[in-house]
Amino acid sequence: MAPPDSKPAPDALYAARIPIFPRRVKGTFRTLKWWIMGVTLAIYYLTPWIRWDRGPLMPDQAVLVDLANRRFFFFWIEIWPQQFIYVAGLLIMAGLGLFLFTSALGRVWCGYTCPQTVWTDLYITVERWIEGDRNARIKLHKQGWDARKIRLRATKWLVWLAIGVATGGAWVFYFADAPTLLVDLLTGEAAFVAYASIAVLTATTFVFGGFMREQVCIYMCPWPRIQAAMMDDQTITVGYRHWRGEPRGKHRKREGAEQLGDCIDCNACVAVCPMGIDIRDGQQLACITCALCIDACDDVMEKTGKPRGLIDYVTLQDEAIETEGAPAVPLIKRILRPRTILYTVLWAAIGVGMVVSLFMRESIDLSVARDRNPLFVTLADGSIRNGYTIKVSNQNQDPHEFVLSFRSELPLSANLQGEDALRFTVDADKLRTLRLFLTTLPFARPTEQADVEVWIEDQQTRERVSVGTVFLAPEPEAWAQ
Repeated sequence: MAPPDSKPAPDALYAARIPIFPRRVKGTFRTLKWWIMGVTLAIYYLTPWIRWDRGPLMPDQAVLVDLANRRFFFFWIEIWPQQFIYVAGLLIMAGLGLFLFTSALGRVWCGYTCPQTVWTDLYITVERWIEGDRNARIKLHKQGWDARKIRLRATKWLVWLAIGVATGGAWVFYFADAPTLLVDLLTGEAAFVAYASIAVLTATTFVFGGFMREQVCIYMCPWPRIQAAMMDDQTITVGYRHWRGEPRGKHRKREGAEQLGDCIDCNACVAVCPMGIDIRDGQQLACITCALCIDACDDVMEKTGKPRGLIDYVTLQDEAIETEGAPAVPLIKRILRPRTILYTVLWAAIGVGMVVSLFMRESIDLSVARDRNPLFVTLADGSIRNGYTIKVSNQNQDPHEFVLSFRSELPLSANLQGEDALRFTVDADKLRTLRLFLTTLPFARPTEQADVEVWIEDQQTRERVSVGTVFLAPEPEAWAQ
């Protein structure tokens, strides 16, 4: 017994990992997870290899993040740096989508499509193929190291490592032409950053999916803690109908067995859980709502002649409704409520707005930046000159010729540095930077600041865009001196 003045040790912030060996299960949700895992992995690994004709000057890749030229390609869509609003819009839609699905269906993202879940599921599948199902893996874990254990572990780790390399390799293929980069990687001619990226992603995939698994969800991911603000008593999530299952017991033929609930305390739900938790203990931070416990429990209920659904997708309101014998609320009504409708409307509005904007945007772009040092230059003949840096992007698949013009209340002349006239050409899918000089007529007396509107016109398509700027001159007092 501890001394009277001693204090209990505080709970540790981090618990050492206890290995979890989930048992294989069959059922509706396990089948759904197989399909989602297959589709998501196929999208990730195969997308960089989809070809898309982009002309002679660009890689023929459907999805490409071109960091060198600061552009993003997604099939027929091309995003330039000045159009980053579309990327921001996609991020906002992703956030609203998470809020929507979490408020309606709990941590459905975590249970089915989160990369940590998908790759962990893949690693567990490999582990089961090589070492056997739950009991065989537990036995192998407890036994000492011998030739068989070394062979099985080495084989598993090599397959895990190969998956990690493929994961890191697929990632770098999104940033360069995939076939070309693959040849460079195999011949040792790729950039160091490519090899470094593959090494880092290989290591993280190998460690997170093979050894840390549920600890990533519990200790590293913030979403389990954020979800509490997204869920309410009408959110559908995986739960245990304790009002039907309790009191639980295995011995059904003993005296008083008629008072037992439907749960036979077989622990099948615990054995299949990849997080190693008991859903019968209620809602928990570690639960990712993968629903494998539903499949396991339904199988047991069928074998014992009990109704399915002891563990099911339920809401916190279901307890009061079902214990009173009232009919369950239809699924559609539990999903369609003001909160989820608001998220859906916002999500759809942003998506529609982005699509409309994409189809209405112009294929050329102009930016004008006036020199800040010096603000203006007084020439020998008394005229005032302002310098500007203009950038013109040609988002077409062939070179285009442009004509520059301007509009101002001041009598100004213009010239482009290095050009004989106000005409210039921009190569296909390129951004060109030019120097523009606006100069007043000799001995003119411009005001301190005047508005200027700079225009460019595409000579092939006749598209026109303009940008407003200002022309600066000395203060009126300086002219008097």
